[in-house]
Amino acid sequence: MKSIFKIVSLFLFVFLSLSINAQQKKNVIVFLVDDLGYYDLSFTGSKLYETPHVDKLAEEGVVFTNAYVSHPRCVPSRFAIQTGKFPAREKVPGKNEGLSSNEKTIGQAFKDNGYITFFAGKWHLGKDSTEWPQYRGYDINIAGCSAGAPRSYFFPYNESRNKKVSGKHREIVGLEDGKTGEYLTYRLTDETIKFIKQDHDKPFFVMLAHYGVHTPFQAPKEIIQKYKDKLKNMTFEGPEYLERDGQTKVHQDNAVYAAMIETVDESLGKIIQALDKKGILDNTIIVFTSDHGGLSNRGNNRKLATSNLPLRAGKGHVYEGGVKVPFIIFDKDLKIKNCEQVTINTDIYPTLLDLCGLPLVPQQHLDGISMKPYLEGKKTEDRILFWHSPKGRPKSTGDHNCTAVRVGNYKLIDYYDQNCLELYDLKNDPYEEHNLAGEKKKLAGDLQKKELAWKKEINAWQKEPKK
Repeated sequence: MKSIFKIVSLFLFVFLSLSINAQQKKNVIVFLVDDLGYYDLSFTGSKLYETPHVDKLAEEGVVFTNAYVSHPRCVPSRFAIQTGKFPAREKVPGKNEGLSSNEKTIGQAFKDNGYITFFAGKWHLGKDSTEWPQYRGYDINIAGCSAGAPRSYFFPYNESRNKKVSGKHREIVGLEDGKTGEYLTYRLTDETIKFIKQDHDKPFFVMLAHYGVHTPFQAPKEIIQKYKDKLKNMTFEGPEYLERDGQTKVHQDNAVYAAMIETVDESLGKIIQALDKKGILDNTIIVFTSDHGGLSNRGNNRKLATSNLPLRAGKGHVYEGGVKVPFIIFDKDLKIKNCEQVTINTDIYPTLLDLCGLPLVPQQHLDGISMKPYLEGKKTEDRILFWHSPKGRPKSTGDHNCTAVRVGNYKLIDYYDQNCLELYDLKNDPYEEHNLAGEKKKLAGDLQKKELAWKKEINAWQKEPKK
């Protein structure tokens, strides 16, 4: 009888220890939006888009005013988030599209520390299923595959009346069951909430990577109508497009895109509500960000989504409109409201580990540093950032092959195929209107040397110029 009592007591002790440990360790949710520009939120200044839930998160969390992505396109930017590395290190974009077998993802790092890991939405890393989330550190994977966009935002998601869209986008795997007409953003939200509501004996790490607000432009009719009505009472001055960096869209006036942003904002609100209802909101870190700037520039006649002005250019470009993004961290233990420290999305990996009291993996997140000291009030310091874009799309988003480096307030862009340098003082010229390469030749030359040395160090991929 005594032995049975001891066994039961031991079981209860272990169970309570696990429960207490799970409560003490912070949960984490990374809320990633696709193609969302810096000014595509009402708290950053949009007059059209309505994002009350993001605005509230910004009010209660820490807003980074100098947050960047490591590349202005989907695949390399997501590579950086998962690995903590500049994508050019592994020739992304270039020769590679996915993750090599020796990469330890941020999901795997949390899993190794006793977390249950969950991924939902856009993965876009690797054509082979063995490269998808369920094999790369995530216990649960909902719809994470090689698809970069849905063929339709309404179920069935893999069917489209537009044959060009059907041929362009790969199938979303894992959402074959659904109700006709259900909306993808809402479906991914429901799947994530279903996971949150479960009783877990471990803390959780969740990455909800929405396909929205990427093309195709589709949203619920009633929300679209709301913004059509709102636009009737808005007036816009000046031309519709600027002839710069291809063509730049000047106004935020797309009702469908506005509706898509609202559905993503609703998603965030529902997830926060679920956390609050379960009583774990105060023990959960939430990161809100985008994978790059908004689709605002073109080199053809494609339909554009938004305007990133006064930032220059957008998706595809290493100008600020393409690489500067909204970035918020909500954590009840953080006391500051704004962080001016320059950060990049390779920092997400070590920062979240550090905020959760977990060991860093410096041999993995080579290009990421923890932002925890700065979130605790440490004085900001200069940071060297690099971007390498060797697969420009002049006929799509209007951008060209280049490499860029930022040191302190100066950013140099080297259009190496064109033998052209551009230098900008981001403190005094945040909209990159005045090229200083001619005036400050020594500085431009010094920064170019840093950029060239970095490319040599990592053996960066780029096409040989045509002779």
